[in-house]
Amino acid sequence: MCGRYAASRNPDDLVVEFEAVRAEGQTPLPADYNVAPTKDVYVVRHKKERDPEGAPTGGGHRELRVVRWGLVPSWAKDASVGNRMLNARVESLADKPAFRKAAASRRCLVPADGWYEWAKRLDSPTKQPYFITPRDGSVLAFAGLWEVWGRGEDRLYTCTVVTAPAVGELTEIHERMPLVLPPDRWADWLDPAREDVGELAAPTPPEVVEALELRPVSTAVNTVANNGRELVARAETVSAPADQPALF
Repeated sequence: MCGRYAASRNPDDLVVEFEAVRAEGQTPLPADYNVAPTKDVYVVRHKKERDPEGAPTGGGHRELRVVRWGLVPSWAKDASVGNRMLNARVESLADKPAFRKAAASRRCLVPADGWYEWAKRLDSPTKQPYFITPRDGSVLAFAGLWEVWGRGEDRLYTCTVVTAPAVGELTEIHERMPLVLPPDRWADWLDPAREDVGELAAPTPPEVVEALELRPVSTAVNTVANNGRELVARAETVSAPADQPALF
């Protein structure tokens, strides 16, 4: 599961990293070291280009857009359904009605510095939070899906993060993880013409997981209201995780 992550890069850096164009008329998001469900987040998606009359031209480009975390399908009666659509399990992308259409043609990337998971401790009932992030400080791209709900000025853009079984050392912390895509898979994931969702959603490569740091951090991250760079700093003292992964 992915229920909390950090995203501190500014949009100018993200458009360069992902070779994208910023969506017009959107206020830049501040750095957020405690991104929680229902917050506004950045995604990178494929945007179809249209002529002045609104007709599709056949072209397209990558767009960096602010959306709300929590997918609201276009057919939903109420936007509150997004509160339960934070993650999409990779095993059921092509089958679950809430995700099926988005998985077929509305896939996106969710930029992140890293994500948090909580593991049981041997010496305390309190779970130990870990920040999982590239050792070299590079950006991560979670596989995601996006949707638009409503019409006209009331349109709401939303997203969900695709999750998959944990790989390698990450299994010591939690049984699942965000589906992290390396740069050489970004173009295929974003291509709306690709229909082979099963192939596109192949597991995160082992070498990507091996390059991640499992950093114990302060339990201050447990409180959504807390924010700041100190949340991702290494904790001074921690206990080793229990043998069984925690269910967060």
